[in-house]
Amino acid sequence: SLVVLFGATAGAYGAKLGSDERELILLVWQVVDLHSKKVGTLHKSLVKADNLDLSDQCREVSGLTPEGLGKAEPLDRVLQQFSQLVSSDLKVLGRSSYTLCSDGQLLIRQVLHPETSKKNFLLSDCFYTFYDLRKEFHTCYPSSATVKDQTIKTMAEYLGLGTDEAEEDFGVWQVKTMVAIIFSMLSEGCNHVFTEPETVKYKYETGPCSKSETVDSETVIRARGLPWQSSDQDIARFFKGLNIAKGGVALCLNSQGRRNGEALVRFVNSEQRDLALERHKHHMGSRYIEVYKATGEEFLKIAGGTSNEVAQFLSKENQVIIRMRGLPFTATQEDVLGFLGPECPVTGGKEGLLFVKYPDGRPTGDAFVLFSCEEYAQNALKKHKEILGKRYIELFRSTAAEVQQVVLNRYMSTPLIPTLPTPIIPVIPPPYTIATGSIRDCVRLRGLPYTAGIDDILEFMGDATGDIKPHGVHMVLNQQGRPSGDAFIQMKSADKAFMVAQKCHKKMMKDRYVEVFQCSGEEMNFVLMGGTLNRSGLSPPPCKLPCLSPPAYAAFQTAAVIPAEAAALYQPQALLPTTRTPQASTAAPPTVTYYPAQAAQLYMNYTAYYPSPPVSPTTVGYIAAPPGAVAAAATATHTPILPQPGALVRMQGLPYNTGMKEILSFFQGYQYAPDDYNGLIQLSDQARSVLQAPKEWVCL
Repeated sequence: SLVVLFGATAGAYGAKLGSDERELILLVWQVVDLHSKKVGTLHKSLVKADNLDLSDQCREVSGLTPEGLGKAEPLDRVLQQFSQLVSSDLKVLGRSSYTLCSDGQLLIRQVLHPETSKKNFLLSDCFYTFYDLRKEFHTCYPSSATVKDQTIKTMAEYLGLGTDEAEEDFGVWQVKTMVAIIFSMLSEGCNHVFTEPETVKYKYETGPCSKSETVDSETVIRARGLPWQSSDQDIARFFKGLNIAKGGVALCLNSQGRRNGEALVRFVNSEQRDLALERHKHHMGSRYIEVYKATGEEFLKIAGGTSNEVAQFLSKENQVIIRMRGLPFTATQEDVLGFLGPECPVTGGKEGLLFVKYPDGRPTGDAFVLFSCEEYAQNALKKHKEILGKRYIELFRSTAAEVQQVVLNRYMSTPLIPTLPTPIIPVIPPPYTIATGSIRDCVRLRGLPYTAGIDDILEFMGDATGDIKPHGVHMVLNQQGRPSGDAFIQMKSADKAFMVAQKCHKKMMKDRYVEVFQCSGEEMNFVLMGGTLNRSGLSPPPCKLPCLSPPAYAAFQTAAVIPAEAAALYQPQALLPTTRTPQASTAAPPTVTYYPAQAAQLYMNYTAYYPSPPVSPTTVGYIAAPPGAVAAAATATHTPILPQPGALVRMQGLPYNTGMKEILSFFQGYQYAPDDYNGLIQLSDQARSVLQAPKEWVCL
C-alpha cells in the first residue's frame, strides 16, 4: 500500500518549500491499496506552528489563517494521529504495511526531517523510505517533462485529468489528483510497478578518505559560520534528511590546528547537494550557517590522507573519535589510559590512541582517542578540563577528517585551502605605532559577537573610551578576514587598563558576555602575529617556532604583490614602516603587523590572525567627515592620505572561480577620477602619468 502525503508550511510553496525554514502547518493524506485499487479515508490535519505569522504566499494559496491554526495540535501530536489513522485504514483494507508517496522530495527531506530534528523528537521509520511521485511518473512516461519541472498540475494535464483546484480545499485537491495519477500509472497500458523507493539515512557514518579517491565536485558544499565546538554529528544534524556520503564531513582547521568555523560536506549525489544549497542561512542554534558550492579537490585537501599510521588508526569504522588537547609533552599511552579510567574504555587499548607530533618528532600536546559507543565517549567528555600532571586537559568531539588534517598537515608551509590575504590598508590612516614592552597598559577583549564593530566596542567601554590611545583599537580577524571574536585596546596607562579589566570583565555585549583581561603590548603583538595567550603564558606564532623558522617561511608560495603601476600611486614611506630583514626573527616582535614595500612593489604578509587598521574616535576617517576636513587634516600633518570615498576597495564573497575579466566587468562604468586626488597626494611624475593615461582598473 501507498500513503499519499501532501503538506505545506507557513512560508514558501512549490519549488521553494522548506528553503525558508518555516514550520509545517498542514498535512493531508490517503491510503491507496495498489492491488485492489481501493482507497481509505482522506484525512486533513492542521498543525499548530510555534510561529503563526503566515507569509503572503501561504495565505493566498492555502486560505489558512493564524486564528484557525491556533486551535490545531502541535506537530508531534499530529504525527501520532497520523500513525494511528493510517494503521486503522490499513486494517479496513486488509493490509499491514505501507510506504509513503509524496509530490517530490521537499516535504520529507526539507521540511519534516529538519523540523523534527530541531524540535528534538524522532520520526517513525515510515518517514525514512518514500516514493517520489515525480520520478515514478517520469519513469512511467519518459516523454513527459523532466523531473525538476514536474508538478501535480502538469502531471494531471499530461494525463488529461481535471485540474480545477477551486472545487476542493487546499491540500485535498492535491491528494485526490495524486491518487488519480497513481491509478493511471497502474492501468493496463502502463502496469507501473513501484520498486525503488527513496531512502533517508538514519545516521551519519564516519570513515576515512584517501587522497586517491575521486570526488565529484557536484556533490560537495562548504558550510561557513559553524560554532567552533560543533562536531561532524552536529553538521549531519543540520543537514538532517539529506544523505551525506560515508566520512563526508570534513571540519576545516586553521594553521594552529584549531577549527575555523568552516566545514566541507560531501553528499551521495548532486541532487542531495542541490537540496543542501537551499539551506543557505538556515540556523544551527542561534547562528545562521552559510552554504556554498565547493569542489572535490578542496574536499580531498581537507579530508584526504595517505599516512599508514592514520589509516590504521581509522580502520576501525563506526567509532566515536575524541580529541584531547593540552597533554603534557611527557605524557605516555599509560598516562592517557589512566586519565580516562575504566568507565570509558578505549577501543583496542593502546591501539585506540594516536598522539600528534611535529615533523621533528616532538609531541604537540594533542591526541585522538577511539571509543566503541556513544556512552563511553560521553563519559570521556565529562573529564573536560580535569588535571593530568600539572595541566588541565580539553576534550572535544572529532572526526576522521580532522584526524588526517591535524596529523598530516600540522603547520604545513601552505594553507590547506588558500585564502586571499587582506589588502595592506583598506583605508590609509596617518602613521601609527603599536606599543611594545612589558607595561600592562593594554586590555584584551575575548568572546566578542562576530557582528560587533568598533562602535559596539566603544559603547561597551563606556566612560573608559576617553582613556583609549589614539589609533588604539585593534580588531583581530581570522584567515578569511572575518572577526575572530578578539580585540585589543591600548589604554593611556596601566592603571586605566586595570580599571577597565575590573569594570568590564564578563559584561554583556548584545547576547554574549565578553571577557576582559589586562595585558602588555608585547603580549598583544604576539597574538596579532598569530601566537596564543593563555594561562600557560605566551605561545609564539607559527613563524616564530624553532622547528619552523627557515628564513623563507611563509604561508603562500609566493608573496602577494601589488603591481608597480599601482604602487607608484602611493608613497611607500607614507604607508608602511621600514622593512624587516630575515634575521629579525631572533629579535623582539615587530611593532606592527603590516609589512613594508621594497622598491616599487608592496608585499602582503600572511599570518594565522591579523588585525584590521587600528582606529579610535580620534582617527581621521573613522567618523565620516567632509572632503575639505580630510584635506585640512592631511595638510596639517603633512601626511599624504587618500580621500575617504574611493581609493582602495576590498571585495569579499567572490566566487572561487572568479578571474580578472569578471572583476573588471563587475566594475564596468566606474573609472578613476584623478582630479579628486589633486592637492591630497604628492604625486611623482610616474604616478601622474599613470593617472592621466586612459582610465582602467588595476586589480591587486
